[in-house]
Amino acid sequence: MNVLAAADPDFMQEEEITLFSDSVSKWIDEHAPPEKVQSWIADSSVPRSLWNDAGEAGLLGLSMPEADGGFGGDYRHEVVLMRQLGWKGADHFGISLHNAIVMPYVWHYGTEEQKQRWLPRLQSGELVGAIAMTEPGAGSDLQGVKTTAIRQGDHYVVNGSKTFITNGQLANFIIVVAKTDPAEGARGTSLIVVETDGLVGFERGRNLHKIGMEGNDTSELFFNDVKVPAENVIGGGEGQGFVQLMQQLPQERLNIAIQGVAAAERGLQETLAYVKERKAFGKRVIDFQNTQFKLAEVKTKLTVAKVFCDWCIGLHLKGQLDAATASMAKYWVTDVQGETIDEMLQLHGGYGYMNEYPIAQLYKDARVQRIYGGTNEIMKLLIARTL
Repeated sequence: MNVLAAADPDFMQEEEITLFSDSVSKWIDEHAPPEKVQSWIADSSVPRSLWNDAGEAGLLGLSMPEADGGFGGDYRHEVVLMRQLGWKGADHFGISLHNAIVMPYVWHYGTEEQKQRWLPRLQSGELVGAIAMTEPGAGSDLQGVKTTAIRQGDHYVVNGSKTFITNGQLANFIIVVAKTDPAEGARGTSLIVVETDGLVGFERGRNLHKIGMEGNDTSELFFNDVKVPAENVIGGGEGQGFVQLMQQLPQERLNIAIQGVAAAERGLQETLAYVKERKAFGKRVIDFQNTQFKLAEVKTKLTVAKVFCDWCIGLHLKGQLDAATASMAKYWVTDVQGETIDEMLQLHGGYGYMNEYPIAQLYKDARVQRIYGGTNEIMKLLIARTL
């Protein structure tokens, strides 16, 4: 997509990355055309078979080493996938959470046995990943988590509830943020994997009805005396969870920023097509100076957002993306995403409020970007600590 005034950096223009982008584009055209996306929205979920199709196509585990069952790429491949999904309006598919949030916890912190046990199955689509952080009484404040995982012999007993869990209806591999030692606060937090197939005491609640991102299943999860093998604690030892979460959140927040730019780029492409076709008072909407000025502002803001994201991607590839910079990207880009899509919807007039126009879906989907991954207010607090 070339609607912005910014070329990709050199590291995104290497031949292998370009060829991969073309192949991802074709896969999405085949497996997630607009009519199928509409069926996802109607069903409030992608079909389970789509995960297996993605595994067969090599789209799961993109940045995981081949030796551990992954694709053998790096973060650039995740960026390509996120951008293509956003450009084509298929971003309700929770594949990037599975790839670029869930699997890295296993890769970075899992024991060798855990990697061998889980990564190949996550790569094939046999396992669908989710991470259960948020609770009814604990959102951005991860230290306030109440779910417990108490050791009893060779297993843990998990009790608690989680909510707003992406991939929650389909996931059968759930990383649960739990207190293994409630008396120790953050130091008593661990990440424990719950494989849900046939598991006694595990229940899925409602597939939550959202104002946007309707095609992605988002659920309540309940753990009632759920027994989990002791070897399912990521890293093999208790009390490492809070540090693990803090180390991985910058990538999650960069993901959100990248997705925000891609979605807004699609909005600009759709809006340009509309205003060049639609007529009012005897001339095209694009011919009004107000339209030109508004879209000039949109293109400028999105170009700046893309350049900033590209710079952050470069830092991340070198292992230099810190929490504050990732927070800047997450909060600022998602704010810009919301502002620009609102302006573009306005240029559609009444049609922009109709669900059959892509800009309406983009408008609804954009709102949650400022909430999940840590609210934008929390991002500003993290940035302020560096002043």
